[in-house]
Amino acid sequence: MTIANILAEKGREVVTASPDTPLQQAAQLMMRERIGALVILDDSGRLIGLIAERDIVSAVALDGPEAMKQPLSAYMQPAPAPAREEDAVENTMRVMTVERRRHIPVVRETCLVGLVSIGDVVKYRIRVIEDEHRSMREYIAQA
Repeated sequence: MTIANILAEKGREVVTASPDTPLQQAAQLMMRERIGALVILDDSGRLIGLIAERDIVSAVALDGPEAMKQPLSAYMQPAPAPAREEDAVENTMRVMTVERRRHIPVVRETCLVGLVSIGDVVKYRIRVIEDEHRSMREYIAQA
């Protein structure tokens, strides 16, 4: 099972922003889209950062309401290590757990092709385990 399997189920659409987008505008976009993170791309479309809900809370805690006027580049997670489509789901889940990352951009070569959240990974793993369980029960019932 690979990250490509998750993207095939959930889709590959990713909401992005530029590094000069004000934090408040990014927060409004995240709320409107009902998402927990934005991928930050430079003018050529290269992945340069990620901003998540936790980063916004940290920005306000550090700099108060003035943080909301600052660009995403001031608070984003710079150069987040991406996953690749061929990465095993289990390995990505381990990275997310160890590094306490809830969102990981997915790239093919240098192009952004998706975003996976810890919720996507857990949902996929639960479905796979349930399918395996059902198959085992059917196998046992036929024996």
